[in-house]
Amino acid sequence: MPLFGSTFSPKKTPPRKAASLSNLHLLDRSTREIELGLEYGTPTMNLAGQSLKFEHGQWVAESGSFTGDRREMQRLRKRNQQLEEENNLLRLKVDILLDMLSETTAESHLMEKELEELKSHSRRRK
Repeated sequence: MPLFGSTFSPKKTPPRKAASLSNLHLLDRSTREIELGLEYGTPTMNLAGQSLKFEHGQWVAESGSFTGDRREMQRLRKRNQQLEEENNLLRLKVDILLDMLSETTAESHLMEKELEELKSHSRRRK
């Protein structure tokens, strides 16, 4: 016999009721769409005055809304390509300058070493 009363025994839960009393879940998909108005179409959004729609896993500009900006996009792409080429040229120039600097530094160290050797030779002769 337990000291503080009976042992723990939870009550049994009552059986659950049916999730839905509607027969709509038995209908096929097309009938449900008609009955419930589930015809969504493709998702669309409007960003900065440009209308985009989601097709085949990608956001695509809707025809007609993007035509005015095509020239601007082409101009920006051309400018971007020019800047990339200029950037590549500048990187090449920096690499060449670094090579020249390292070569000059190495020659300077060799000359300092030769100078130190000549000084040590002249001290020994005296």
